[in-house]
Amino acid sequence: MTTTRTQLTLFVDDRDAAALEEVRAEFNPAQHRLIRSHVTLCREDELLELPRIRGNLAAALPSLALTFGPPRRFADGAGVLLPAIGDPAPFEQLRAAVLAGVTAAPRALAAHITLMHPRNATCTAAVFAQIAARRLPDRLRFGAISLIAQVDGGPWTVLDEFPLRS
Repeated sequence: MTTTRTQLTLFVDDRDAAALEEVRAEFNPAQHRLIRSHVTLCREDELLELPRIRGNLAAALPSLALTFGPPRRFADGAGVLLPAIGDPAPFEQLRAAVLAGVTAAPRALAAHITLMHPRNATCTAAVFAQIAARRLPDRLRFGAISLIAQVDGGPWTVLDEFPLRS
């Protein structure tokens, strides 16, 4: 039986992703092979009304800029992420616009970029010190939302892309 997962994702622009991808390739190669640096906008359980969501995505939604803080550990220290810091309203407003007509109150979702996923990597104090010493981007602009899919745990593929207005 085939298992397919779908999500809406904000991929980090290739020009801005080099330092992130270096960390991910070195310390979490399994996740690096599955998907490139990104912020998850909507998880699969939120995409049950995909035709309506596609209609929302076709509207001229605004681009999004996020500021990121220093790396932090999560999942009992096994994972590492870059948390978005500052005002969460623009991210929440974009989620609300995408999910308009699907849910009146989208659940809270904290914007972040995962550097080490605890599903397939384990951070140590020494590894975290190496990551924390790296110069990583602290402000990123996202110009498109990607509808992505993963089949049977394989690499994520882009099914469709929806540009955001500048």
